[in-house]
Amino acid sequence: MSAVFSRTLTFKTHDLGVDATLMLTFDKNITGLYHDKFPICWKVTSFAAEGPYTMRATYQSQLAFVKPQVDHASDTIIDASTYKLVNVDDKTTLTKDDHGVYHFSNVVAGEAGYLQAVNGCPLVEDMAIGFTKPNSGEDPIPTLYFKSIGSGAFIKAQFTPVLRAYVTEQYQETQIIRGEVDVSSIWEKDLAGLDSSTTWILTHDKATGKYKISSA
Repeated sequence: MSAVFSRTLTFKTHDLGVDATLMLTFDKNITGLYHDKFPICWKVTSFAAEGPYTMRATYQSQLAFVKPQVDHASDTIIDASTYKLVNVDDKTTLTKDDHGVYHFSNVVAGEAGYLQAVNGCPLVEDMAIGFTKPNSGEDPIPTLYFKSIGSGAFIKAQFTPVLRAYVTEQYQETQIIRGEVDVSSIWEKDLAGLDSSTTWILTHDKATGKYKISSA
């Protein structure tokens, strides 16, 4: 089991020159993306054209399988019915009892190098992978959504915390991103390779219209 780590990222602007909305999500190098699995919008913050603005985001590497509650009107995940903390090589099974309550089993050894979850319910279900602060009791923050998992089927995932930043107003926090973001990312980092706390500056080039995020 890898050591659990925490990464706090601070994004700042000062007199950006234009109003802009920054969106953070984990959407790189995921097989089957936008087919049966979908990234989830993690953070969204708007920065005004004038003045100083700050956004902070903290990632914890303790992963979890989540049985999400989805608001289909907004396509956002509003809560977790239940969840199970997992590490790489772990496997858990989702079941539903006679009262309609979901449960994840205790973890057992799964395929090396992967996180695995089996749908042990009688019908098709959805699940998500999220992260949380160890021993905090806080519900995991969902990062990757899996739809339409058949009864008896399983999901097998490798999650690398490569975070991307986009300037877009199209999403809200915890929204399921159903298709490729229609603008290019302006920044990406593997959080495992960063210091525990880093600061980043968002700037806008008036001549080109392009945005840039640089280390402070």
